[in-house]
Amino acid sequence: MKTPLASIRDCFEGVIPSIIATLDADGLPNVSYLSQVYLVDDEHVALSNQFFSKTAANVAATGRAHVLLVSGRTGEQFALDVEHRASLTEGAVFAKMSAQLTAISSQHGVGEAMVLRSAELYRVNECRAIPGPPPADMPAPPVQDRLALAAKVAAAIAAQSDAELMIDAAIHGLESAFGFANAMLLMLDDDGGRLTTLASCGYAHRGAGSEVLLGDGAIGIAAASGQAVRLSDMSRGRRMAAAVRATSTLDAERLIALPGLDEPQSQLAAPMVSRGKVQGVLFVESSERFWFGPEDEEALVLIGGQLAASLRLAELEARDAETAAARSEPARAGGDIRVKYFAHDDSLFLDDTYLIKGVPGRLLFHFLTVFAQTGRRDFTNREIRLEPALKLPGLKDNLETRLILLRRRLEEKNAPIRLARPARGQIRLEINGAPRLEVVAS
Repeated sequence: MKTPLASIRDCFEGVIPSIIATLDADGLPNVSYLSQVYLVDDEHVALSNQFFSKTAANVAATGRAHVLLVSGRTGEQFALDVEHRASLTEGAVFAKMSAQLTAISSQHGVGEAMVLRSAELYRVNECRAIPGPPPADMPAPPVQDRLALAAKVAAAIAAQSDAELMIDAAIHGLESAFGFANAMLLMLDDDGGRLTTLASCGYAHRGAGSEVLLGDGAIGIAAASGQAVRLSDMSRGRRMAAAVRATSTLDAERLIALPGLDEPQSQLAAPMVSRGKVQGVLFVESSERFWFGPEDEEALVLIGGQLAASLRLAELEARDAETAAARSEPARAGGDIRVKYFAHDDSLFLDDTYLIKGVPGRLLFHFLTVFAQTGRRDFTNREIRLEPALKLPGLKDNLETRLILLRRRLEEKNAPIRLARPARGQIRLEINGAPRLEVVAS
């Protein structure tokens, strides 16, 4: 009996390696394990080709192969009779398989040993179930119309005019509409080398300002490749977030812990893409295996695209906001606030406790310097962008998201300094005490 490929999606998750069997021109068999079998459509699959020269030679001679698939969820087995159609070294299928294979390699700590050479496209002539014991019973997430839920969250994002409210709408939607208890939103820095956590839910600490290097773990790979990365069973691999922290070269003194589950079993990272460029990553994880399916992946990509476009529009609109009247006031009653600023990486410490670095650190030190010298507490996005000392990177400064990160980091640390938003394009420094500024040149 022929089995539809769409009904055995669990077999394409890469949890249990598939097997490919081929014959050479003389009928001599060869059997190899496959790292990845990708479901292209109802009639085609693509197999990963990394280093199987004998398999490739046999297929070149006969054009046919036999593939054994195993469901990581139920243990059911299926046999495919396939016929070779093409070798792909670029395009959407190759890019998707390459990103997923990189994530699997990272999970198991084998680095670049599993680089994808090509995606071998096959037509499936027959798919049949292999008789076996009854399938295992595993918990599964509730079945819902993911497209309808994604449209609902996207509409909530689009309804907002403020960047921070857009971010909150996205995280709240993942939690309330989809039931994803653990989620993060990270933005890609302008230098393209790292992502910074802007918002999260479901964790003991929010982790605003924590960083992931480009290419590290599911999050970094999704950002680097522009492809969604979904891992359905991490029980045999090392934890992604732990791998990120272990391989990071960040100065430990300036490291903000990345939120994360202690033992995640499923992870899904979707790039936020606008105008063909990755702006950030939406990330969800679960302690249950197989918790995220292909529909969840598509939904997160849709939401991420809406959020990226909306944030970009909010950034452009904030540039044109009217200039606020300057307000000069003394500091509120309170003790001295020791502020140490390291010029080489723009890192900033409050009373010897690390707060933030990079452009957000530079911005806060600028606000505090102006306040200490003049007593002025009100600033505008426009004047900040025109301030040469801040060295913002032109049209790509992402000022709004940097200010959101700075505000959330100050709140999370319960700092005596806060940033308020009286109106769009305006920033107000609220400070309880007198700042004592110190600059460390190197």
